[in-house]
Amino acid sequence: MNVSDEAIRALTMVPYFTGVDVDLVKTIARQAVRQEYDAGQVVFLEGEQEVALYIVQQGWLKAVKMSPDGREQVLHFIGPGEVFNAIGVFVESTSPATVIALEPIIVWGIQKNRILKLLDDYPELARVVIQRLAGRVQQLIAIVEDLSLRTIEARLARYLIEQSSAGHLQRPRWATQAELANRLGTVPDVLNRALRSLSKENLIQVERHQIHILDYKGLKTKAELDK
Repeated sequence: MNVSDEAIRALTMVPYFTGVDVDLVKTIARQAVRQEYDAGQVVFLEGEQEVALYIVQQGWLKAVKMSPDGREQVLHFIGPGEVFNAIGVFVESTSPATVIALEPIIVWGIQKNRILKLLDDYPELARVVIQRLAGRVQQLIAIVEDLSLRTIEARLARYLIEQSSAGHLQRPRWATQAELANRLGTVPDVLNRALRSLSKENLIQVERHQIHILDYKGLKTKAELDK
C-alpha cells in the first residue's frame, strides 16, 4: 500500500467526513501528509502559528491550556478517526491550545492553503466543516458550564456517561488519575474522593482499567442536578 492509498483508507474511516462523496474524500486524502509522534511529543504549542488540519489515524492525543505555573486544563482527548485544529485553520491568530501525543500516534496533516482551496472548490465539504465546528463549539461551552456551575461529582458523572459504552468506560493505559483530573478541572486527590463518593452511592464500580456504571439513571440525575 502506498502513502496515497493509506491516506485514502484512513480518511474513509473518519466520521468527520460522513456524507462526503467518496471521490471527494480521495481528493482530500491526496493533499494529506503522514506524520508520526511518540508518547509525550508535542504536535504544536499554544501560541504557535499552526496552519494545518490534522486527522488522527492511530493513537490518542490531548489538547490542553497551560497556566503560568504549569497546570493543565485538558480541553479534549482526541482519538482515532477524529479531526483537530480545524479552528486554527480558519482564524488569523496563533494556536489557542497545545496538542500532545499520549501514546505513539499517526496523523495526517493538510496545510491551510490546500484546505481553503478544497472548500472553495467543494461547497459540500464547507457545509460538513461548518457543522463539525458548530458541534465543537457546543462541546467547549459544555466544558465552561461544567467548570463554573457543577461540582466535581457532577462533572465526573457527566464525563462517565458521555464516554461510556455498553455501561462501562474502558481506561487506556495513558488515562491516569492525573490526566482525568486535568480534564475535569481538579486535582487527583479530589477526583479520588469523587470516585469513592459515586461508588458509595452504588452508582459506579471502579476497577483498575475499567469503570462500570451500575445505576445509569442515578448517575444521570447526579450529572444534571448536582450543581
